[in-house]
Amino acid sequence: MTGAQELTGELNLASLPRYLSDETSAWQLLERLRWPQGEPVCPHCGTQDPKHYFIVARSGERRTASGNVTYRRIWRCRACRKQFSVLVGTIFESSKVPVSKWLLALWLVSAGKNAISALELKRHLEPMSYQTAWFMLHRIREAMLREPLWSLLSGTVVADETFVGGKPANKHRQGRPARLPEGGRGVSGRATDKVPVMALVSKDTGEVRTRVVADVTGHTLRKALADDVDMARTVLHTDGHKGYQAIRHEFAGHEYVDHSAFEYVRGDVSTNLAESFFAQFKRSVDGTYHNVSREHLSRYADEFAFRWNTRRLTDSQRVQTLVDRTAGKRLTYRPLKGN
Repeated sequence: MTGAQELTGELNLASLPRYLSDETSAWQLLERLRWPQGEPVCPHCGTQDPKHYFIVARSGERRTASGNVTYRRIWRCRACRKQFSVLVGTIFESSKVPVSKWLLALWLVSAGKNAISALELKRHLEPMSYQTAWFMLHRIREAMLREPLWSLLSGTVVADETFVGGKPANKHRQGRPARLPEGGRGVSGRATDKVPVMALVSKDTGEVRTRVVADVTGHTLRKALADDVDMARTVLHTDGHKGYQAIRHEFAGHEYVDHSAFEYVRGDVSTNLAESFFAQFKRSVDGTYHNVSREHLSRYADEFAFRWNTRRLTDSQRVQTLVDRTAGKRLTYRPLKGN
């Protein structure tokens, strides 16, 4: 059994306070999660060596340039001679948030099926500003993003789309569509300014991939499918949306159910997998976040894709998977805010 397996086996809500009782223990826990083999890995040159030099503070405690005490554990690489810590080259780099709070945030995000809002995270980690909690969550979502070089889906793939946004009837009069029916009923989906989100679910592996799209025309859907699906080796299962009919000849096969005729399952053909994902995603958006901007919607969709794809893992295994994905990913505040 590896060190990572031992740690994830003993890490749970009852044991977590022991690891977060002080910053030194929190740093050591993060090092065990980041370097499960017990050997520090230099983020500058990639050298893994158990004999990297651990730099001990001469005065017994380490201080920042401003004179504040810091619990940062510093190493020097035996190969390139550069200094590094477990935070370098990850979403945690340059963060002034204590490592113990980062680890607690990772646990809360990983263990919560319905996600956690920035305001709720702020309450758990006080003293902390709302802006800091919001930024932490977006950094964690950055780690949840799937790797860009992942293989294309093939086999049997379910494709479906949904629309995320408020009901037209609930909008202020100035923001309502010009032709809103009496009482606001009967307007949904493509007839509104809601944002379309597409989901692709592999029936063979259960993996889901999401994408926010501009519209649901055949041209847009084809481009989204081509980015994630090996079309020549894929049998596509969809509903009767005409956008898929225009591109069906490019797939190894295409089966669909006609929802307009109240057909939802025919043999093994249905869109139930994608609709199950959307049900959880939209319940959480409505109940936890209440409102998600168009600009950041793709990040929230990727967050729930990560939860779906790791749903069979324990909470501690999900934390380990999330920490593994933090390497090589950075997100700064200014581009995120768009100013």
